[in-house]
Parts: sequence; structure tokens; C-alpha cells
Amino acid sequence: MPRIPRRPGRPLSARHWLLLLLPLGLAMVMWQAAQVAREQALQNLVREAENELRLSAAGLESHLTRHDYLPQLLASREMVKRFLTNRGHQDPMPLNVLLDQFRAIANVSDVYLLDRYGTTLAASNWHLDNTFIGHNYAFRSYYQDAIAGGRGRFFGLGTQSLERGYYFSAPVWLDTTTPDARPEGVMVIKVLLDAVEASWAEQDAVLMVADQDNIIFMASHPALRMTALYPLSEQEHQALLATRRYADEPLSPSGLEVFERREDGSRLVRFTQGPLGEGSHLGLARHMEAFGWNMHILKPLDAVLKAQWFAALLAGGLYGVVILAGGVGWQRLRLRRERELFAERERQTLAHARDELERNVQLRTRDLTETNRRLSGEIEERRRAEESLRQTQDELIQAAKLAVLGQLAAGINHELNQPLAAIRAYAENARLFLERQRAEAADANLAQIVELTERMAEISAQLRQFSRKSGSTLTAVSVQACFDYALRLYQARLRSDDVRVERHWREEAVWVHADLVRLEQVLVNLIGNALQAMAETPEPRLILAIETPPGQVRISVTDTGPGIPEAQLSRIFEPFYTTKSPGSGLGLGLSISSRIVSDLGGRIEATNPPGGGACFTLTLPRDERSDAPCPAPTEEQRSHA
Repeated sequence: MPRIPRRPGRPLSARHWLLLLLPLGLAMVMWQAAQVAREQALQNLVREAENELRLSAAGLESHLTRHDYLPQLLASREMVKRFLTNRGHQDPMPLNVLLDQFRAIANVSDVYLLDRYGTTLAASNWHLDNTFIGHNYAFRSYYQDAIAGGRGRFFGLGTQSLERGYYFSAPVWLDTTTPDARPEGVMVIKVLLDAVEASWAEQDAVLMVADQDNIIFMASHPALRMTALYPLSEQEHQALLATRRYADEPLSPSGLEVFERREDGSRLVRFTQGPLGEGSHLGLARHMEAFGWNMHILKPLDAVLKAQWFAALLAGGLYGVVILAGGVGWQRLRLRRERELFAERERQTLAHARDELERNVQLRTRDLTETNRRLSGEIEERRRAEESLRQTQDELIQAAKLAVLGQLAAGINHELNQPLAAIRAYAENARLFLERQRAEAADANLAQIVELTERMAEISAQLRQFSRKSGSTLTAVSVQACFDYALRLYQARLRSDDVRVERHWREEAVWVHADLVRLEQVLVNLIGNALQAMAETPEPRLILAIETPPGQVRISVTDTGPGIPEAQLSRIFEPFYTTKSPGSGLGLGLSISSRIVSDLGGRIEATNPPGGGACFTLTLPRDERSDAPCPAPTEEQRSHA
């Protein structure tokens, strides 16, 4: 800024002071506006980060805890106990195959059995080069907790695969009667975390999870994984290496630096090194009590900087308009004073025009402010309406599933009454044998009671699996497995109605890109409708078929019932439209099935085959894993078929 020349000894005039204060006022206005905009933008960013952090933490906890029951369930299997009892005299291959089948069904990484000394006896990866069989894991905390009689949890890198995983363990008891009995083995489940990290990559934020030692073992950005949140001392680094939790990873510092702490608990951070070192972020942390972890989210401050610049430029523009208006007024005042004696009427006209202009500016400003307020309210109302609609749709799908469970109640009641009657008979016989001191016969009756209770548990597990809510991630789903699950739910009704089931597909597994729970619900609805349609058919047949055109999978469910009237084919997928008698249904099953298939990227069609009956065809995108081998069915699955 050029210096204003003035004569020595003379004070600055009003004009000189005005020229000095104008740039200073502009800088003050722009700085103040930028500060206000920055604070508002940071508050909005904090609320957005809190919501994303809460949802991500809930998703991670749900992904891990849903497998908590599986080790205890496998530990109670009779085959596992027999193998530990006759260890060294029994072929481990059947147990390896069983563990691999459970791994595929539960969608976990590995399942393996340790003896009481921590050595792996059987594993689902028995056929791989890096198999766990023969390796000792007594140094792992999940083995130590389980062999002590409890249930273990552990996170770390696998010593063989070097993959990050979360481990669940449970003891295998052979003798539970004596007070000093100890477990004879440990059943372990390993769950990978790559799928959760892949879902984080879609967010406009950096998500990372650190353990109690501040080691970042999960992160949406690959460069942050296996780094220390803050620099470790040599003693801390050696202690971590001794535990073998993270194998031989260097655990170098992440470079995170906090340069501002805010009153709401958030922090402004930046990275001094690495690919994230070019920008600054807003950081929030959330403690996960169930695991002892801390989840962090870093939101980029680009939006805050843009808001600051926009507010500063807007304030500067308004300041310029005000100064310009003041200058124009001052010039007008000078002209008015000079021409006051000669143009009184012109002066009054100019003053009136100026006042009118100011009123119009105020009215327009007020109108624009009110319009912006109404627009913001409408946007917020629409967002709430969309959230309510999504929640209502999800609840409607869950209600439809519970309605199907109500239809299955009669069959499930029959399936449970038979084991209950048998349990009572075996219990009465056991009492008589005990009175007659025939312990072996009483033990045989008690063993039958245990098998019957396991059968009842399988039936109730099928109902719990069907009633659970689905997730939002699409994965590779086996169509044959979904058909088998749906048929198991209707096994009692298939037997009572003497329905012949025909399966038309190849032996190898066919995979689609879908959600397992929602695809199972669609097939259960279609099979249930087919069984209702064939209630009066003399020789009912249920025809299930799978075809694989290029890039797609076509799934069809055909019955031999009366079919669908041609006039109703175009309306059967409409909500609350039903061809059943009053009281037999709400007309929501096919409508919900149509919406589910559409969400999965496919389509559903209804036709009347030439031979009679009705045919519903689903067309879904085929998954790249279509050439993967289909796991062999277990004994329980064959019995349901």
C-alpha cells in the first residue's frame, strides 16, 4: 500500500484517516466473517462425523459378535468329542471336512480344534499349504482363556497367514461331572476384517481402529494399518513384539499431530508424513467398551476452508457495496449542498430516490432470507421423510418374514411335539432303569434325550436365522444353499401334504451377487405361496430350477396348482393385492419380494406354464465366484431333503 505523503508537522486530515481505515475495516470484516463461518462449518462437520462414527462402530461390533456363539456350538458336537476321546486312533479327515463346511456356512476365515496342550489337531484349512494342523498356539490368549474353562477373544496377525483376524474360542468338555475336570480341547473361530474395511472406503472420511496400546490395526486407508497412533518407546515396542500379536511388523508412527483441541471433544489434526500429509482433518474418537478399542474418524477440512473463503469474499463484497453506497451518498450530499440554492426540487427528488432504493434493498434482502429459511426447512423435512420411508420399508420386510413364521407355526409345533414326547418317554425309562440299578441302560436313554434336544435346537435355530434382519452388504450367495434352507423351513408341510420336490440344476454351486437373508426370504415366500396354491391338488409337485445364461442366474419356482388368472398377472406384485380368500393374507409378500429383487439388481416375473400351475422366475446378476466348488451337505442337511 503506497504511503500517503503529508507535510511535516501537519496532522492527518479526515480524508487521509478515511483512506487508512477503509482497508483496515475490510480486513476486519472479512476475518470476522471467516471465523463465524469456520465455527459453523466445524459444528456441522462434528455432527456429521459423530453420526458416521456411531454407525461404523455399531457395524463393526455387529460383524464380530454375530460369530460369538459358533465355537461353543461346535465344541458341543458329538463328532468333536469322539475325536478327542479316541485321539490317535481315528482318522481326522471327516472332522476336517466338517469344520470346512461350518466355515463356509458361517462365512468365517478358519475353524480349528486344539488339544489341551495347544496343538492343532483338525482345521478347515487342512488342504492348504499354510494349514494350522500341527502348529502350537498355547502362547495365544484365546487358548489360555478357553483351557481355563472360559470363552476367549483375541485380535492379532495370524502366525501362518499373517492376516488380521479376530478369534473366538470355547473349551471342549468331555467330563463335566467331577469338580476338578478340565477341558480336553479348545475350538477356535477366526473372522477376517477385510469386508468391514472395504465398506469404510465408500465414506468421505478416514476410519481407523486402535487397540489399548494405540496400534492402528484397522483403517480405511491402507497406509495407516499396522502403525502406531503415537510414537512408541523402545520398551513398549519390545513388549508388543514379545506378545506376537502383530508378528514382526515395525509398528512405525502414523505421523498424526494434533494442532487444536476443541471444547466439544473434537480435535484438528494433520499428518506430518505419508499420503495424508497434504491436508488437515477434524478428528473424533469413540470407545468400544466390548473390545477395549477406540474407533477414530478423520473428516477432511476442505469444506470448512471453502466455507471460510466464501464467507470472507461475501463479507468483502457486502462491505464494498456499503462503502460504495456511502461514497455515492456522500457525493450526492456534496452535489445537493452545491446546488441547494438553485435546484431544491431536484435535491428532494434525489433524496426520495435514494430512500426508495434502500427500502427496496431491505425488502429484497428480507424476502431472500425468508426464502432461504423455507428452503432449508423443506430440505430437512424431505430428508426426515426419506429416512422414515426407508425405516418403514425395512420394518415391513421384517413383518412379512414374521408373518411367514406364523404360517410355519403348525409344522414347527408338530416337529417339536414329537421330540418332547420321546424325551418324556426316555426320561421315565431312565428313572426305572436307575431304580433297578441298570446304569448303562439309563445312560443310553439320557444320550437319546441329548440328541433329541439338539434336534429341537436345530429347529429353533432355523426360525431365529429366518427372523433375523439382513445387512446392507451384497456378497456371493449360493443359490442351492438358499433353496435347501427354504425347504428345511417347510419340511413338515412338504411331508404332510405329500409334495414331490423336483430339483433341476447342475451339481456344481451357482453363485449370485446378493444378500443372503433377503434372497432366502424371497424363496421362502415363493415356496410358501406355491404350497398354498397346491393345497387342493391331488398330486402336488414343486419344481425348482436354476439356469445360468451369460452373466446372469435365472431361478424359477413352479407349482402344479390352478395357476394365476391372466387378468391378474399384471397386478400380483402390487401392494395389498391378493387372490387369496379374506383373512388368508395381506397381499404384501409378492410386493415385498419384488422390491427386494429390484434392490439386488434383478427382476421377478410371473407366468402360467403350458402344463398348468404358476411359475415365478428371478433373474439376478451372477457372481465372479460361480466356478467355486459347492460345499458338500452335512448329515443334517441330507435329512431335511
